[in-house]
Amino acid sequence: MSTLAPTLQAFFTDRLIGQRQASPHTITAYRDTFKLLLGFAGQRTGKHPARLGISDLDAPMIGAFLQHLETARGNAVATRNARLAAIHSLFRYAALHDVEHAADIQRVLAIPHKRCGRAILCFLTQEETHALLAAPDLTTWTGRRDHALLLLAVTTGLRVSELTGLRLQDVHLGAGQHVRCTGKGRKDRCTPLTGQTAHVLRDWLAERGGHPADAVFPSRRGGRLSSDAVQRLVATHAAAATRSRPSLQAKKVTPHTLRHTAAMSLLHAGVDISVTALWLGHESCNATMIYLHADLTLKQRALDRTLPAGNKPGRYHAPDTLLAFLDSLRPIQARAQICRAPQDDTPAPQHPDTSLCITRRSA
Repeated sequence: MSTLAPTLQAFFTDRLIGQRQASPHTITAYRDTFKLLLGFAGQRTGKHPARLGISDLDAPMIGAFLQHLETARGNAVATRNARLAAIHSLFRYAALHDVEHAADIQRVLAIPHKRCGRAILCFLTQEETHALLAAPDLTTWTGRRDHALLLLAVTTGLRVSELTGLRLQDVHLGAGQHVRCTGKGRKDRCTPLTGQTAHVLRDWLAERGGHPADAVFPSRRGGRLSSDAVQRLVATHAAAATRSRPSLQAKKVTPHTLRHTAAMSLLHAGVDISVTALWLGHESCNATMIYLHADLTLKQRALDRTLPAGNKPGRYHAPDTLLAFLDSLRPIQARAQICRAPQDDTPAPQHPDTSLCITRRSA
């Protein structure tokens, strides 16, 4: 066994689990990274993974592995950077225990993350959301389960891991109806439910039954749904919804798309960005700012509040003929204008406003 094997094992047991108490999702992501790396390095060097040393995973090998992820496996730049972050974490731990490989470790740690662009996120319109929710067959058990899951996802914005990890005891349908979940970063949060969502969940839970610790959305075998299963059912119902809403064909609908849809619904309703961040369980409002760039409706609303170029600011005057007539009247400066008539019987001249004329005749 080489020096890499005990270092890698201690990295998972001592650093990730013992010291940092990493979440199961983090451990799974790191595990998959090193399975791919060891398999790639084993093919390049002709060694079994248990025989690989730290010197075998030098900077050229890591660089070739990162290039392999983008070209052969078709991974995005963000995925490449996530794999590199896991490798950096291992080599920072190895720098404290394998000082004889300090030069190779420093060269690997010097590999930079690749810059990448940020695409505009995908979300569903109100019509597309209705078409997706109408896609499941409510006459079947799985259709009613999928309908409840989709409705909960699109109204609460729960992540796919939060949906699959939701238990019966986490759903509260009494006064102040809400669901409680443990989200990213081990943050507990409560998300309120709409009346329609609570009604659908109440009917589903009555049919579902089970113990408080059971999953809200089980598989056909009674176990907890996996993230891949949720992605497949969302894709299946999105494909079925394209028959009534063809615009869905141009969108890649995933469980995270439903989370984006919930966030955009809050912003369209005028909810403050800080409240939306709390609703979604974001660490800060900066993570929620991406939704402000995604929809032209929000940008058009801001544009409508600005002054067009070339116009001078001023008070608004309604183009109304009656208001214009009233504005043209001069104010009466005197208390009343007395129209004096001549001493003889000659008729007095008519004043423009006869109501203000007082005719005085001789006795």
